[in-house]
Amino acid sequence: MKIMSWNVNGIRAVHKKGLFVPFIKKHKPDILCLQETKAQQEQSPIDLPDYIEYWNGAKKKGYSGTAIFTKEKPIAIVNDLPEDIAKKYKIKDDGYGNPNSEGRVIAVEFKKFFVVTVYTPNSKDDLSRLSLRHKQWDPAFLEYCKELEKKKPVIFCGDLNVAHKEQDLAHPKPNEGKHGFTKEERGGADNMTSKGFVDTLRHFTPEGKEYYTWWSHWQKARERNVGWRLDYFFVSKRLTSKLTKASIHPKVMGSDHCPVSIEIEL
Repeated sequence: MKIMSWNVNGIRAVHKKGLFVPFIKKHKPDILCLQETKAQQEQSPIDLPDYIEYWNGAKKKGYSGTAIFTKEKPIAIVNDLPEDIAKKYKIKDDGYGNPNSEGRVIAVEFKKFFVVTVYTPNSKDDLSRLSLRHKQWDPAFLEYCKELEKKKPVIFCGDLNVAHKEQDLAHPKPNEGKHGFTKEERGGADNMTSKGFVDTLRHFTPEGKEYYTWWSHWQKARERNVGWRLDYFFVSKRLTSKLTKASIHPKVMGSDHCPVSIEIEL
C-alpha cells in the first residue's frame, strides 16, 4: 500500500498548472492526503473516478483545508479535533481564528488502522501563534492520535510546520529560535517520538541532510535545495516492521512543498 501526503498550497492552482492529475497517474497512491487545499469540495475542478474524496474545508474561504482521497472506502471519517479534546486544551479563536474550524484535521478509519492528516498551524513570523502551537494544538493533536491508537494503529501525516532536528533544514544555526525551528515547536515533535510514534523517513535514514520538503521562493532556494523538512509521516511503533519504504518527491512541482510517501504492508 502506498500512502502519500502533499501540501498543495491551493489545489485549484496546482490543477490549473496541469500538474495534479499527472501526479496522480504517475504515482498511483492508494491513499492521498492533502493539506492547504484552500477550497471546499464543491469548488474543486478535479474528478478522480478511482478515488473516494473526503474534504474538510476551512470556514474562511480560500484558506487552509485538508482532504483525503482513497481507493478503499473507510469505515468512518471524522473532521477536526474532537470537542472534548479541543475544550480540554482551550482551543478557540486566538485572534487569527479558531484552528479547529480551519479544516486542519481529517481522520479516516480502515479495518486495520487509522490514517490522520493534519495541517498544523504556523506559529507566524513574529511567533504570535507559538503559544497556541506549544501549549494547545500540539498536545491536543498528540492526545487525539494516542486516543485513536487505543483502538488500532495510527498513521498520521501532513505539514507539521516544524523542522524537527538540525539535519531537517539547510541552515539550522541562523534559524534557531525562528518560527518553524523554535525549541517549543521542536519539543512538540520530540513528544511525538517519546510517545511511541516513529518518524518514517528517519526510520530508514537516521542521519543525513538535504531531505527537504519545502523551499522559499527566494534566491532559487529549490534549485539549490536550500530547504526545510516540514512534511512528515509518523506511524505507531507496532507498524514499523510493516514499513517497506519512506520517500520524499522533490521533483514533483506545483507547490512550494513536495509530496512525501510511505509504502507499507497492511
